[in-house]
Amino acid sequence: MKRGAWAAMALAAATIAGGAGDAWAITASAWDQTDFTEVRLIAGSDAVGEGETVRLGLQFRLEPGWKIYWRSPGDAGSPPVLRYDGSSNLAAADMSWPAPLRFFEAGELETVGYLDATVFPLVVRLERPGEALSVRAVVDYQACETICIPFTANLALDLPAGPTRANPFTQMIDRYAAKVPGAPEGAGIAIEAVGVRGAPPDQVLQIKVRSETGFESPELFVEGPPEYRFPASTSALSADSLSAELLVPVQARGGRDLMGAEITVTLADDARAVVFTVPVAPVAPVGAAAAAADHGWWVLASVLGVALLGGLILNLMPCVLPVLSIKLLGVISHGGGDRRQVTASFLASAAGIVVSFLALAAGAVVLKLGGSMVGWGMQFQEPLFLVFLAVVLVLFACNLMGFYEFRMPAWVGGLAMRGVHDGDGPTLGGSFWTGALATLLATPCSAPFLGTAVGFALSRGPGEIFTVFAALGLGMAAPYLVVAAAPGLATRLPRPGPWMVWVRRTMGLALAATAIWLLWVISAQSGLGGALVLAVVLMAIASLLWLMGVRWQGARQAGAAAAAVAGLSAFAFLVPGQFAPPPSDGLVHAAASTAWRPFDQDGIASLVAAGQVVFVDVTADWCVTCKVNKSLVLQTAEITQRLEDPAVVAMRADWTTPDPAIANYLTSFGRYGIPFNVVYGPGAPDGLVLSELLSKSEVLRALETAGAGPRVGPQARAD
Repeated sequence: MKRGAWAAMALAAATIAGGAGDAWAITASAWDQTDFTEVRLIAGSDAVGEGETVRLGLQFRLEPGWKIYWRSPGDAGSPPVLRYDGSSNLAAADMSWPAPLRFFEAGELETVGYLDATVFPLVVRLERPGEALSVRAVVDYQACETICIPFTANLALDLPAGPTRANPFTQMIDRYAAKVPGAPEGAGIAIEAVGVRGAPPDQVLQIKVRSETGFESPELFVEGPPEYRFPASTSALSADSLSAELLVPVQARGGRDLMGAEITVTLADDARAVVFTVPVAPVAPVGAAAAAADHGWWVLASVLGVALLGGLILNLMPCVLPVLSIKLLGVISHGGGDRRQVTASFLASAAGIVVSFLALAAGAVVLKLGGSMVGWGMQFQEPLFLVFLAVVLVLFACNLMGFYEFRMPAWVGGLAMRGVHDGDGPTLGGSFWTGALATLLATPCSAPFLGTAVGFALSRGPGEIFTVFAALGLGMAAPYLVVAAAPGLATRLPRPGPWMVWVRRTMGLALAATAIWLLWVISAQSGLGGALVLAVVLMAIASLLWLMGVRWQGARQAGAAAAAVAGLSAFAFLVPGQFAPPPSDGLVHAAASTAWRPFDQDGIASLVAAGQVVFVDVTADWCVTCKVNKSLVLQTAEITQRLEDPAVVAMRADWTTPDPAIANYLTSFGRYGIPFNVVYGPGAPDGLVLSELLSKSEVLRALETAGAGPRVGPQARAD
């Protein structure tokens, strides 16, 4: 029925109603009409009354065969969104969603929405009860038949002050409000079980329900984390129709496990609908399901294998290379030495690595149980941790360069290595803390296989977290364990000699350069002023250590200098709090090309709908692997030229400082660390996730794959 026919009918009804026609005009806005749709606001009374709320409705009428979408539209489409800019006496407005229908589109797509006509009940809370209400609503919605078209409606409705009286729209709003899903108890429905059976990627959501009056044809609409898709359910009714078992296949991006996730389930059956939110638990295995559940052990075993491999590869990542100096000196210092000392020393270093990984696991468990976001390398977002690491690196560097050759007291003493130029090897304490330092410096890197293992662990419980992190530690400690098992690899090396002095100094400069890099990272978090002050403090510490080793040989002078070093180290931790962080717009400070724009997760879908390809790069100043990816791949002429193509939108998200939006975005892909790169496009609307270490061929192939498919404008996207 065309809009002219609707208008004629409304005019005729108003004429027949006589005096009621004025009330109709007051309690409904004018229709906002297009060739296929009509939308308006209606009120359930002709005045605001004395209460704190007013009932309204958002009424849609569509051409036959046209539809609009539910709050979770399925594989395509977008739901109506309202904005109330310019309204008066409106504090807030809550929109309810009547039970929807499921539509099966071409290409095995499934969408959820409303056909031909519907009303969304609205409850408006007044700022000043009893006073007149003026509603100015902008409605963004999408209507589809064989094509989808986005529309924007501008609606205006004014309700005067005064007592409320029912009007012709009261029953219409009530009728659709009755279709809004409510609590199961109110509809006489009991939820007996909600669980998941099987292992990814073949999981099935199983829901068992019971009704006092029996079921007709129950259907489920499941809403969960964005990385999951829930197609149409199948149902099996008991002989008396009082019980039903509904099964929903789980389609998860990246093979994620639904267990433990929170889902919202809408159950629609004939004229009634209920909604409930529950965490997903495993279904007790029975018969064939028990065999499927056994696959969980294989999944854990395979993840542990991946963790061992990821930890081993972590030794080759650029983050760990600065500690190569200490590793190398540890091997050289054992040349011609005692085999038992070699074994003990390298076992101590391995223990330092494993214990550090277990400490990271404990921190992750505490944060997760406390409801905080957790991720790999997130400690590098904390300036105090960076200060601690910078101070430790300066102490190591000064020791290697020969500034001091004795144990520092308490908190520093265990970190210092005794001099190797006099033939002594590292202390067991020094070996242990060398391994711990290697772990700390490794955390801003995400090596191949590491992201998979960490993502699995952080999505599970404390037991899995500790188990996987222990496997990561054992993988990283594997080279140390090999030398401990075969100490001849170290003892057959040439004996240390005067040449070691130059090796030590060179390695010390490498650690000093790492400390300078940390100051650069701190400048992104606390500003240039804070970084400069810290640089002065660190240089003062190094100068005091040099004076202690060269000029101040007396016990009193050395004690005063050591106290000064301790005081300056403590003062360093106060510096970041005295400087405000620099303003951030979400874009990395040193973008290599004007092609990059700030990360906008909400805008990705519309860009893809317009036929564009979106390349997302999540990075941080402290992520060394990210820098390697930029230098070797993203900043090359070939990739830069491709990203500057008008058909490609390059977005860069800066995670140098904590950002919950970026953390949630990573979590939606089952990732908890960076670098992270994903490519969207018509050929990959859900995104193609790239490996941690990029290659030009991989990036170009992903851009080509994502760009495949029809390129359509935002006004005429195929449904």
